[in-house]
Amino acid sequence: MSLIVFKQITKSYQEGLRRKKQVLKGLSLEIKKGEVFGFLGPNGAGKSTTIKILLNFIFPDKGEVRINGQPVSNPQVRKYLGYLPENPYLYDNLSPQELLLFKGRVCGLTAQQIKKRMDEILSRVNLFQVKKRPLRTFSKGMVQRAGFALALINDPEILILDEPFSGLDPLMRYEALELLLSLKQQGKTIFFSSHILNDIERVCDRIGILNQGELVSVDNTENILNKYGSLEKAFLTVTKDHG
Repeated sequence: MSLIVFKQITKSYQEGLRRKKQVLKGLSLEIKKGEVFGFLGPNGAGKSTTIKILLNFIFPDKGEVRINGQPVSNPQVRKYLGYLPENPYLYDNLSPQELLLFKGRVCGLTAQQIKKRMDEILSRVNLFQVKKRPLRTFSKGMVQRAGFALALINDPEILILDEPFSGLDPLMRYEALELLLSLKQQGKTIFFSSHILNDIERVCDRIGILNQGELVSVDNTENILNKYGSLEKAFLTVTKDHG
């Protein structure tokens, strides 16, 4: 069953008074329930635009996106989602505890549900001991972990992550990968972009490569490694061939 469906998505942005730049060119893609899908591409390929359309932050010129059979414009799809942007902008006067309490209430969780989820999640992202400290005192990596916690508080069926390992040191990155692997074991559907190819290779079931607004390759990770020997070689070869 396909949980996320992109159908012939086209998107352009205005450049100057008369010129438009086409960022996505007829993108069609399906993400299956319970799979981890890695979304690769050079800078400017259209990855973040794709994610923003998926989240209904911006709108395609043509085509449609559905989540669990419903158009992304339907507010009901939000209950399925957890989202972590590349650079999360969080209220820095709040503590992690206050941040998750706010998000939990917005998601309709009871106080008891929030308390149970909050302590569990903050422990998993190693912020439990600093849960009452204001976010303005956190390092970039700690803010990223707080963003992970925020994405998980409502126990979403789908996680959408845009460069989730940005700003993490090697230890934090390892812990974040372990978290993704545990979520994968729970049957969560994860759609994420990253420039760290080793991380994509380790956790993803399938990988798509976007280049100049076109989806130029989609395949199982195992097939890609068997064909090219490494994800880095696959990425360089495919993007060069479709440059």
